[in-house]
Parts: sequence; C-alpha cells; structure tokens
Amino acid sequence: MLSGKRVLLIIGGGIAAYKCLDLIRRLKERGAAVTPVMTRAAGEFVTALSVSALAGEKVYSDLFDLTDEAEMGHIQLSRVADLVLVAPATADLMAKMATGQAGDLATTLLLATDTPVMIAPAMNVRMWDHPATQRNLGVLRQDGVTVVGPNEGDMACGEFGPGRMAEPLEIVAAVDALLTVGPLAGKRIVVTSGPTHEPIDPVRYIANRSSGAQGTAIAAALQALGAEVVFVTGPAEVSPPDGVEVVPVETAVQMRDAVRAALPADAAVFAAAVADWRVVGASDSKIKKIAGALPTLSFEENPDILAEISQMSDGRPGLVVGFAAETDDVIANATAKRARKHCDWIVANDVSPATGIMGGDENAVTLISDAGVEDWPRMGKDAVAQQLAARIADRLV
Repeated sequence: MLSGKRVLLIIGGGIAAYKCLDLIRRLKERGAAVTPVMTRAAGEFVTALSVSALAGEKVYSDLFDLTDEAEMGHIQLSRVADLVLVAPATADLMAKMATGQAGDLATTLLLATDTPVMIAPAMNVRMWDHPATQRNLGVLRQDGVTVVGPNEGDMACGEFGPGRMAEPLEIVAAVDALLTVGPLAGKRIVVTSGPTHEPIDPVRYIANRSSGAQGTAIAAALQALGAEVVFVTGPAEVSPPDGVEVVPVETAVQMRDAVRAALPADAAVFAAAVADWRVVGASDSKIKKIAGALPTLSFEENPDILAEISQMSDGRPGLVVGFAAETDDVIANATAKRARKHCDWIVANDVSPATGIMGGDENAVTLISDAGVEDWPRMGKDAVAQQLAARIADRLV
C-alpha cells in the first residue's frame, strides 16, 4: 500500500496521456497523494480540469507562475514528493532528461529533484527503436531512473510494436515496489547475466548474441524488492543496474569463480548465456592468416555453473533458478535440463531468430518447477523480471 506516500506525476504530451486519468485514480485508491504537473503538450490530450478533479489537487504547469512560486517554489515542489513519476515519458521528454535540460516546469523539476524518478515511456515504435532514444534510455538508466515498459501492441498511429505505455496497474505495481519496504529485505541473491567471451587469441573470441538485458532487469527487480544483489556479469551490451554489487567477468571460468566467491546466498538466478566450450591453449599472440591454411582449434567444455551450484552439498542457495534458451522442443529440452542440473526452477524461452527475443526488448518465457509448467505471455523484459522477482519473493519469504 502507498498510504502516506506522495507522487509528483509529470504528464507528457502524447496520446497515452489519457491513461493518466486512470493512473491517478489507481494511485489514490492505494492511499497515495498525487500532485500533477502537465507539460504544455499534455494539455492537447487531457484537460487540467479532469486531472485536477481526479487528483484532488491543483495542476501545476507554468514555471514562472508568481502565485505558485509564492505558495510553493518549483524546487520545493520537486523535493516534497517520495517519487517523481513521468507518464507518458515521450521521446522528447526522455531526450531532455538525458541531456539535463530545464526549459519548462516539468524538466526543471526533474533536474532539481533529489528523490527517485520513474518513467513510463510511450511513443511510436520507430521513435522507440531509434538509436537516439535507446542512447537516452541508457543514460537515464545509468542515472538511476526506473523504467516501466513500454509494452508491445497496436498504436494510435496504426503501427504495431514496442512503444505502448505500460498499463496503469503495471505502473502502480512498480511504484509500490519502489516505495514500500521490500519483501526481500535481508536476502542475498546472486544473479548472473550477459554472455561470456572465450578467447581464441588476444583479438578473437567465441561468444553469443546475449545482450544481458534480461539478467540486468532481473537484478534491478530483485534490488527494488529490497534484496542485496551480487550481479556477476559478462561483457554485456546493457549497463548494470544501480544499487547492486557488480562483479565483471569475461570467461565462464571467471564467472564460476565469482559466483562461488559470492556465496552464501539465499537464492541464485543464472540468467547468463555461458559459452559451452572454450579453446584449449588459446594463443598469446594473434593467429596470423595464411593463404590456403586454416587454423586448427581444439575445444574443451566450460564448467557447468548451474549444475555445480545446484548440486553443492554444503552452502547451496535455498533457491536456484536456471534459464534454458532453446530453439527446438523448448519445453521438453528445458524440463530435461532442470532434471539434469538439479535446479529448482527453469525459465525457458524460445530464442529462434524469428522470435526476436535474443538481444530484443521482450521475452516470452515458461516457468518450470515442481508445481508444473506455467506459460507467461510475451511482455517486456522488465515486466518478466518483475514477475519473476515477485515469485522469488513468495518462495523466500
């Protein structure tokens, strides 16, 4: 519950602004006080009267309003809240946040605040996929901004894809997780993420297409629920989340050693895509290309980190969660993997190229446990992480 919590809601100028009317109602149902701020563009989609009526508070919009400044200066307005929530966070607002602009009331509040910030992005799919938006998203994550969504679906512009603002109840759940004392407080959880790089020589290596996005999202979701997270990550494309202990590694052997060093732990989540093999006797010098002659490489198996930790006789985490990235017979192969590795849960997903999951923004997983096989709908990787973190909390608490 959010009783006694104050949310400063900044409404951006996009068609998804209409969802904020329901969002305000849902937040207030849970006891939160909502102070609304509307950008000038937001007023093109919802009225200040509607927002004010639902919030039960005045709507702020003008940076240079003398009355507002006399009653509560904009700096103070940004600091009395427990959370600054931007919904919808348009591409324009995200760009201004990432570059530290303060040209209106909304961006000035965001730059002046010392409280947590959460955004719910909403925009056209091509705007969301644009490299500039993705760069801005990375900057905001590095700055500690919590991101909810976006979801995939039909858009008002007639296109389909990621960019739909998360639904109000999804946002409320994220707010609740951020502002309440987490159920995982006092629990230590190890999370592995990203690929491993197995050297061939100083400039070449064996790797895979994992971006590390899902593991990063899981670490952030567990941390948001109060867990002490040790994040063992290979060389991933996605930056590690704030608030966790980061242990960077390159190879599978290094990852295995880092995981063992991080124990004891209450749980371990193995989301990393660890290379199955490594080159025997990797060269210390660059292998030169010789016309008509191919180099001969010998391979050996890498350590099976999931199996090793699952079968520890002493100090095994109370919950061990593995991942099974499959392209064929997903459920059958993942079920067999769970039995073979002796882990508690397996999170299975289909990473065939046609799914766009490996390296993408979304995932469609199946949770396999003693309770059976549970299919989850396709959703953003942040949403998958939050759902998995909630399940882990239920198991550990």
